[in-house]
Amino acid sequence: MTAYRTIVVGTDGSNSSYRAVDRAAALAADTGAKLLVVCAYQAPDPRKVEAAQDRLGDDVGYQVVGANPAEDTVRTAHDRAAKQGAKDVETLVRDGNPVSVLSKVVHERDADLLVVGNRGLNTLAGRILGSVPAEAARKSPVDVLIVHTVS
Repeated sequence: MTAYRTIVVGTDGSNSSYRAVDRAAALAADTGAKLLVVCAYQAPDPRKVEAAQDRLGDDVGYQVVGANPAEDTVRTAHDRAAKQGAKDVETLVRDGNPVSVLSKVVHERDADLLVVGNRGLNTLAGRILGSVPAEAARKSPVDVLIVHTVS
């Protein structure tokens, strides 16, 4: 069996997702794989953004626009991955549904492993509405590692 060459890990900035990043980074460090840290976000409604900017003013209004929180998330994840010993780390921020974004990145980058945390798997909402890890595992054409990040 060959080692993984490209690992994709999803993060949403939660402590749970950062634990998945840590595990993916340690695996990347052990195998010499490239690590792609991905954060999906939903673009805000332009009318709501404009209203928020009007209320907040120009000095802080920019913070509610676009992918700023997602960029902060992947920056933090990149730092954590480096601390785990991952050498080749790239961050990606994409607009869209998390599972769709992760699937697309796996396909575009010819990844051979997808890593996600287990948050949502054991919740009532996750069982009724579906969860990112369950949906990712069902739809992924590559191996999926679901990291035990929450009880």
